[in-house]
Amino acid sequence: MKLDILRLKRELGDDYVLVLRTHYFIADHLDTSGFGDFVFNESSYDDIAELYLISDILITDYSSVFFDYAVLKRPILYFVYDYEKYASVLRGFYLNMDKDLPGPLLKTNDEVINAIKHIDGVTAEYHDRYQAFSNRFNNWEDGHATERVVNTVFLDQPMPKR
Repeated sequence: MKLDILRLKRELGDDYVLVLRTHYFIADHLDTSGFGDFVFNESSYDDIAELYLISDILITDYSSVFFDYAVLKRPILYFVYDYEKYASVLRGFYLNMDKDLPGPLLKTNDEVINAIKHIDGVTAEYHDRYQAFSNRFNNWEDGHATERVVNTVFLDQPMPKR
């Protein structure tokens, strides 16, 4: 893992715990036993939505989990240590990572730690981008989605326009 967990524990361990949800390719190969109650490897936890709810910050890479997490309007940090390689060689991107994402692209452990330590400033800095992202991708997430479905499907009312 490129994220320096020992350093995170040393610098943030009094204020944070780390809940890991890794890709299933590496989930069983991570040994977090040496980090005590700072790290919880929940890679096999069956409901990621529950992990979203207990978290204050999402740290992700290129995973689409940030779309779901953004509904919570909580900070998202993108740890993209291999950004240039990923963009040019491996896959490319569907979004403009530099302009569309609702959080900073962090390439080093120093940047991740600094962003966490100054999360209120990061949140303020990315507020407008977060709003634009939310308006674009979570426009229907207003707390009334179930009501609209029930009205449309069961009560035969037309879906309201957005």
